[in-house]
Order: sequence, then structure tokens, then C-alpha cells
Amino acid sequence: MAYKGKTMLNSKTGIETRFVQTSKDTDGQLLEMETAYPAHSPEPPPHYHPFQEEDFVVLTGEMTVRLDGQLRILRQGDTLHIPKNQVHSMWNHTDSKAVVNWKVRPALDSEYLFETATGLANDGKTNAQGTPDILQSALLMNRFSQVFRLAKPPYPVQRFVFGLLALPGRLFGKSGWYAAYVD
Repeated sequence: MAYKGKTMLNSKTGIETRFVQTSKDTDGQLLEMETAYPAHSPEPPPHYHPFQEEDFVVLTGEMTVRLDGQLRILRQGDTLHIPKNQVHSMWNHTDSKAVVNWKVRPALDSEYLFETATGLANDGKTNAQGTPDILQSALLMNRFSQVFRLAKPPYPVQRFVFGLLALPGRLFGKSGWYAAYVD
């Protein structure tokens, strides 16, 4: 379970996240994290948050941001606001570590997604880039569709395809979240 001061290290991506304020601390209004990206961290898939906005402040280093397909470099002290439904991805393109303060409003259950993704990676249930197999991904995308959606294919197609894959995923013992990672 996320709590103020908890730190998670994703063993596959090298991304380290410390919870500054959790959903519980803010009555669901805010999730605040400080995230350290190692040099040359992987670019996550372009995605959006249908009901949340995000605010970033680069504390150290530089980050590359892809907003609606356009690249932008953020340097120490730069801020970025991402409104709900804006397609984006963010990663560290440099040879040095970068640290970002990251606020998500409202919190919803984003912390469970981060804990689950990190737990799967640390338990060796993802590829080298930290991505679970397609059956596990389908269950995660179904479970966390209110906080995270891929930019492509269109969301109705995702719902249909991930819905079809959910049953085989469950038959293979997979789940959309795991108590061991969020308790």
C-alpha cells in the first residue's frame, strides 16, 4: 500500500518512485511523487489519463516529453501541466539521472497501478523493458482504464480486445492487480 515516504525501485526500468502524498493523505484529491529516472530510461508508450491532470517539475537533470507527437526538452526548474486526455510520454534521454516532482489530480487509484507494475517487474513477470505479456497487460488495462489508456488503438478497440483477452488471462492465473503489491 502506498504511504508517505514509501519508495519503490523498478528493477527492470531503474525508475525509483517515492510517495510524497498519497490518496489517503489527501482524501483522494492528489497523488504526489518524486521520481528518479536513470540515464537513458525507456520511453513509455504514448498514453493519456481520461479523468486526471498531471503537473511536473524537473528537480534535477533533463527530461524529454512527447506531447501529441511533438518533442519537448524540460530542464531543471521547468514545469509542465498535462490536462486530462492529452496524449504524452516522458523519459530521460541524457547520460545523467533526472528527478521529477509529479502530481496527479485527482489521485483515483493511480498508486495501485504504479505498485502493481513495479511488483510485476520486480518479480520477473515482465520483459526487460518492464512490460508484462499481452494477457497480463490486458487485465491491467481493463482494471486501470480510469487512470491510464494507451493512445492507440482507439479506446473502444482496446476495450474490445482487452476484454477478449481477460478470460484467458484469468485462466492462466493472472489478475488486474495483486494484493501482495498493494498491501
